[in-house]
Amino acid sequence: MKKFSELICKNDARERGICQKGPPGVQKGRFQIMKSEDDRMLAFGWANVSIRANGEMIEDYQEDIVEPRELENAAYQFVELYREGGEMHERGGAAVLIESIVFTEEKMQAMGIPQGTLPVGWWIGFKVTDKGVWEKVKDGTYLMFSIEGEAERVHVENGSVM
Repeated sequence: MKKFSELICKNDARERGICQKGPPGVQKGRFQIMKSEDDRMLAFGWANVSIRANGEMIEDYQEDIVEPRELENAAYQFVELYREGGEMHERGGAAVLIESIVFTEEKMQAMGIPQGTLPVGWWIGFKVTDKGVWEKVKDGTYLMFSIEGEAERVHVENGSVM
């Protein structure tokens, strides 16, 4: 079974067959839990956002971006192959994915969501199955989702991949 981090790969790197586990040092993006239901141990929020609602492309702390198409591909593969939520990237079995949608510009247009309302990104929901982990969500220890990923770094200048 592939890990989510193995699913993120630039299109050109995938075509050249060079998507492999990169050097040590996991790049992580974190997004706040936006909604939770205590009685059902459910948590919802953005797993990753590529473009803000105002159209601005997001760069993470390492000055990297995840292109919308790559995020969409990785999300679909995660849902198809994995669906498990862990705790702090150290162990699995803490949650199971119950909701997933990648909001692309095309999907939002098809749903009648006005442009500039939502970001281009991956919205997720998990049912937390570990009571200890849920207690940490409730007490604020875990405030956000964190995905881990590795990719080949490709220099981008003026919107074109170098």
